Amino acid sequence: MSAPTFWALRVSLAPGTVEGVTNFLWEAGASGVIEEAPGPLATLEAHFPPGTDPALTETRLLAYLDALRALGLPVGPGAVHARLVPDEAWAEAWRAHFVPRRVGERLWVCPPWDRPPAGPGEVVVEIDPGRAFGTGAHATTLGCLELAASLLATTAGPAVLDVGTGSGILAVACAKLGAASVLAIDLDPDAVRAAEANALRNGVARQVTVALATPEELDGVRVPLILANLLAPAIERLAPQFARLAGRPGWLIAGGVLTTEVGPVETALGRVGFRPCRRLDREGWATLLLARDG
Repeated sequence: MSAPTFWALRVSLAPGTVEGVTNFLWEAGASGVIEEAPGPLATLEAHFPPGTDPALTETRLLAYLDALRALGLPVGPGAVHARLVPDEAWAEAWRAHFVPRRVGERLWVCPPWDRPPAGPGEVVVEIDPGRAFGTGAHATTLGCLELAASLLATTAGPAVLDVGTGSGILAVACAKLGAASVLAIDLDPDAVRAAEANALRNGVARQVTVALATPEELDGVRVPLILANLLAPAIERLAPQFARLAGRPGWLIAGGVLTTEVGPVETALGRVGFRPCRRLDREGWATLLLARDG
């Protein structure tokens, strides 16, 4: 049996773009990201496990860099190179980059090995992402967490659907912030296992149900709140499914949208009955809160 194929991607950048690109690489499935600063430019090397596509990841990164340039951000050369690497212990490299992070007024996201001293009324979500996406570092994940926390502070115990759950960070956070139940779905078996483990780790396994499924496969589901931290094309494609699954009234939090893509995404969602209510922008990414009226 052949050994699994691991690979690494290197990109040279202006220092001011490093944080945003690092977050992008984590969300693209990197198991570790190492930053080198040999001079006026910084170099990031991201390691990826089997199952991720080097060509597709490189194409998406180049598109992200072009979008940053279009926003007037300093990108630098943005030269991208992918190479195969041996199966080594670098899968744990991401641990050095995952530190406790405060989100909004009452939410903390942290790794199991570095729990912050939470104050009264604060909620701590411990996440071990494994090989799945989502440590709470990416701009869109932060946006989804902030909007969900704000909405759940004023809404009594709604049921929630988390589409593309990854590590389960959004599902677990919603459960700990007061959601009565959360259905978290993903196409990646690694993500399903990671989300189940994180729900158990945070004591919300009874509230969070994780399934290997797509929105199209869900039947008999109608929830007041849907979370979809995906990419713009997926959100546009799934807009009719979100309308089918959302309650009336209902809410949709959509992440993974570049600021240049907001118009088409809102148009697609508007066609099926969602109206924009709030928008958070970070590092060239937008997170949208939309309502579907009764």
